[in-house]
Amino acid sequence: MIIGVPKEIKDHEFRVALTPNGVKELCRRGQRVLVQKGAGEGSGFMDQAYHESGAVLLSTAQQVFGEAQLIVKVKEPQPEEWVLLRSDHVLFTYLHLAASKSLTEGLLESGCTAIAYETTEDSRGQFPLLRPMSEIAGRMSVQIGAHFLEKIQGGSGTLLGGVPGVPPGEVVVLGSGVVGDSAVTIAVGMGAKVTVLSLDLCQLRALDARYQNRIMTVASNQAVIQKYLKDADLIIGAIYLPAARTPQIITREMVSKMKPGSVIIDVSVDQGGCAETTRPTTHTDPVITIDKVLHYGVSNIPGIVPHTATYALTNATLPFIVQLVEQGFKEAIQGNRGLRKGVNILKGELICQAVGDAHGLSVKPLNL
Repeated sequence: MIIGVPKEIKDHEFRVALTPNGVKELCRRGQRVLVQKGAGEGSGFMDQAYHESGAVLLSTAQQVFGEAQLIVKVKEPQPEEWVLLRSDHVLFTYLHLAASKSLTEGLLESGCTAIAYETTEDSRGQFPLLRPMSEIAGRMSVQIGAHFLEKIQGGSGTLLGGVPGVPPGEVVVLGSGVVGDSAVTIAVGMGAKVTVLSLDLCQLRALDARYQNRIMTVASNQAVIQKYLKDADLIIGAIYLPAARTPQIITREMVSKMKPGSVIIDVSVDQGGCAETTRPTTHTDPVITIDKVLHYGVSNIPGIVPHTATYALTNATLPFIVQLVEQGFKEAIQGNRGLRKGVNILKGELICQAVGDAHGLSVKPLNL
């Protein structure tokens, strides 16, 4: 199976699907890896490093898609990439199909097989390919939020850590999974007043035990969310339902009652967003303001720290890529239940029920 690594073309997406060392390991195992020229430059990996690792460098995405059988990417294919996909392609990347019917239909029309990083599981039922990017997005969310609280950015002018004699800013984290946990780490480190709202009492207990009296943990419901949003300076939306569209737990009415200049960082935006007022944005134009509240809805937050993110992603994906190329698609997913959970589309047929439910599309059982 020939592996293709095209250059990412989403706005300000500087990550690349494989590091040179990842390519070297695949080539050591006798695999042929095609890398588009310039694919790694944004992450600090030059073409020469890929060449020395054994990759074949090709000038265009068309050439990579044209020769490869396994297409390994970072972000979901853009419209100009849909037309390059074929029925003999296996696509392995982040998909987040529940957030985009047009993308789902584009992949179905191509006839390809698409495996989503975010729904692939390990032997414990965890999401090993989603976790590293969630950790980065959670940590970055507070850093980004602190930036947009600056008055010059349109925020309230609040310093999250405060200073002696002045209380710190208030951070409310919605969700206690990997993103929420990672956001708490940075918010506490900055000296903010932190409250975590979640339905998962086990995760709240773990956070409470770790930080003791340094944070507040609260069992979430609509009344509680409304109460804490009123006084928040920064809200981190860290809700995730595997493969499904994120529930909109922040209503427009709640937003209208928030403090002017407060900030919502909706990390859940790649699955639709947890705020009714969230709209997808880009790194070029990252913020929209509704009711004097800044909304940050960039869906590829880790793309702005690509050197770290590419290493973290390759560490997670490489074992699965090895399994796919050495065993072949059919044998790999038959023998690995977690990888089988990652299959969202098989030969142009939708397999993932949560995506079908999100878009009203018919779903067929996985049949090899």
